[in-house]
Amino acid sequence: MDNFTTILLYFTSFLTLMNPMGIMPVYLTMTSNLSKRERRKAAIKAVVTATAVLMLFAFAGEYLFSFFGISVAGLKVVGGFLFFIMGYDMLNARLSPIKIKEEDVEKYVDDIAITPLGIPMIAGPGAITNAIVLMGESGDVPAKMLVVFSILLVSVVLLSVLIGAVGITKFFGETGNKIMMKLMGLIVMVIAVEFFFSGISPYIQAIMTN
Repeated sequence: MDNFTTILLYFTSFLTLMNPMGIMPVYLTMTSNLSKRERRKAAIKAVVTATAVLMLFAFAGEYLFSFFGISVAGLKVVGGFLFFIMGYDMLNARLSPIKIKEEDVEKYVDDIAITPLGIPMIAGPGAITNAIVLMGESGDVPAKMLVVFSILLVSVVLLSVLIGAVGITKFFGETGNKIMMKLMGLIVMVIAVEFFFSGISPYIQAIMTN
């Protein structure tokens, strides 16, 4: 494959797993009472956090997992639980606007930018696993740089979507946003179930063989 085709494949896989349109309703709900400046700050911090985590796992994921005795399967199981709860809340419109005291705004922005926006919503089990697998399959330095470039490219797209999210929601209107929230909640729940069962399958197989 030529470099363009490779980047396109990598980009598509990361874009699907990082899911900008799925993250947008949660981001908007969590930042609804923030100023435009603070909302932008939260978006930038969330994307930077997620990008840093993906880069870390891309280059050192296998070593970190080995050192801490963590498996990708275990990460998928935990991620599945987290995604399911979040998806269920979205489906039932339980992610209501949060009121924040003025003195707590900066801390709140830092908190949500790291968790849940940066991790596990943007840099979730799927994106982390994808980064580890693609980097592991890349034989030389140029091939590894294609993985890095793809992650950075998706991060730029994601940041653009989050920063422009208010305009997008105004276009859809209140009813459209509620429908989108419920639809995305359903999709997130389906992704959660897929993650959970793909993560728990190796454990079941190990039990059955023993």
